[in-house]
Amino acid sequence: MTPSPVTLTDRLRTITNRWMSQIGLALHRIGIHPDVLTVAGLVVVVVAAVNIANGRFQTGGLILLLGLPLDALDGAVARAMQRKGKFGGVLDSTLDRYADGLIFGGIGYAFALQGRMEYTVLALAALLGAFTVSYVRARAGEAGLSVKIGLFSRLERVAVLLVMLLIPVQGLLEIGLWVLAIGTNISGLQRLWYVYRHIDEVPGPDDETL
Repeated sequence: MTPSPVTLTDRLRTITNRWMSQIGLALHRIGIHPDVLTVAGLVVVVVAAVNIANGRFQTGGLILLLGLPLDALDGAVARAMQRKGKFGGVLDSTLDRYADGLIFGGIGYAFALQGRMEYTVLALAALLGAFTVSYVRARAGEAGLSVKIGLFSRLERVAVLLVMLLIPVQGLLEIGLWVLAIGTNISGLQRLWYVYRHIDEVPGPDDETL
């Protein structure tokens, strides 16, 4: 089978694994459940999205930045408690999709208030691309194929979002939105093409109509 590429997320996880494991163990010992951290992460995103939707882009970006550790700590706590069930992963992935929708929805709403509907459409395009990137990986994973190719997995998307929201440079927000709208959709199609080329290398379920 073709080896799965090493992503930026994989590299970052390797670098921070020791620290995250120690923090995760400490949180587990004081009784923090990983699902609580997952939900708390979404609450942070909701607050950030409200600020973004009202045009307070830097405030929203700062809140997103401060909430980033929650996205890693839930997994660290789950490993510390040696969680065997699969619900935590499903919950995390589901709330990540809500987070994507809230952030891009907030950006699109902010541009709509300014009457710049073309960028509202662009925000929707970026959201569709983000969903496609995640969906193709999930469906391929069900068939036993690991798909990590493409430059715009979730960590890369968050990095671009933080840059475009936090740095007060004229036009940077619009440029970042173009980058995300184009990049996420290209990554989604790259993943779909990868699945087309390699899906027959592993046994998988028959096609389903969703």
